[in-house]
Amino acid sequence: MKTIFKISAIAFSLFLGVNIQAQDNRNLDNYREPDKNGVNVFEAPKDTTTTFDGLKVRIGGAFALQFQALDNENANIDGYQIQGIGENFNLPTANFDLDVALYDGVRMHLRTYLSSRHHHEPYVKGGYLLVDKLNFVQEGFLEDVMKYTTIKIGHMENNYGDAHFRRSDNAQAIYNPFVGNLIMDAFTTEVGAELYYRRNGFIGMVGFTNGKLNQSVSENEYSKTGGASFLAKLGYDKQLNNDLRVRLTGSMYNTGYIPNTYLYSADRAGARYYNVMQVLGSESDDFRASRYDPKLSNEITAIMINPFVKYRGLEFFGTIETATGKASAEVDDRTANQYAGELIYRFGLDENIYVGARYNVVDAEDPSGQDININRFQAAAGWFMTDNILLKAEYVVQNYDDFSQTSILNEGKFNGATVEAVISF
Repeated sequence: MKTIFKISAIAFSLFLGVNIQAQDNRNLDNYREPDKNGVNVFEAPKDTTTTFDGLKVRIGGAFALQFQALDNENANIDGYQIQGIGENFNLPTANFDLDVALYDGVRMHLRTYLSSRHHHEPYVKGGYLLVDKLNFVQEGFLEDVMKYTTIKIGHMENNYGDAHFRRSDNAQAIYNPFVGNLIMDAFTTEVGAELYYRRNGFIGMVGFTNGKLNQSVSENEYSKTGGASFLAKLGYDKQLNNDLRVRLTGSMYNTGYIPNTYLYSADRAGARYYNVMQVLGSESDDFRASRYDPKLSNEITAIMINPFVKYRGLEFFGTIETATGKASAEVDDRTANQYAGELIYRFGLDENIYVGARYNVVDAEDPSGQDININRFQAAAGWFMTDNILLKAEYVVQNYDDFSQTSILNEGKFNGATVEAVISF
């Protein structure tokens, strides 16, 4: 609690220390709004228009709370029995955001999780510096290049695939039309840099990171071997006319040997379906349960293709993903494949109401030696009461097939309903 008070005091001091009108005009250049206006926005926009007239601090945040009514079951074999769950509210989650216009074309973002499923205490998710102009070097420096170029540097969420733009990021769940994220939830924060080039709908990005979730300079038998991650994205995104928008991207995340890969296990905020598929009598919470990590622990090449089509109020978003790699003790590579398709229809005043469905399948060579299958169906409906308030409800059923008899997931299943309220500003 003291930490929360300290953060609040710092934020309040920043607020007073900058021009008071900063919060009167909360718009920043090339910024994805954290409300309904940010839905279906992927990379932060890029244009040459500037409103910069001095240092501006934008203080924001998000809050999310769910009422969960899920049931779970498995093969109920002695020693691998499952904990029952009931109906009630989950732990609320909260984010604190600072976005600062530092200079013409230069912006900083910092996100802190004030409360999350895995960490009840506040901790920093990450932050970055976004550079759209190099006027701080010299007025008009490389102006023709920077007209289409963006530089992003920090300990930040890596831009692998498009699904991470639609996922719930702890309390920031207003972009996600559903309650849960994908089964193989690709998300990681690493120290690195990304270089973007966007022109006439074309999107190109290359990036490098140090491949580490937890930063450390300590030497040991693993850290000496080092490692890095390479990122790339290529795509096209165009509003073809007033009714039709089309986007198609392909992304890659690749490492050499690194001590640990975290692409499918880095999110310490926890999965959205609380306490499902837990071992009977366990006092600890498997906060990642309902997700699947193929545990390609030391070497991975992941490729994701994402089509997005929006025609008037009807939109489709798809995910085709394959990840190949191995742990250090393994000789042969293993592969995990994921497929997901979601169909959303938005209607009402300014499309403030929606209904939708998603089907998600993972087919993987598990470290246990089994070829496993996980499938999930989600049906959802949502209402933007205002641009900053979203109420959504979801029915979900998830099945686990072909897991070994010594797995808690053997003949596993959970299903039921969840209602989630989100505030984001």
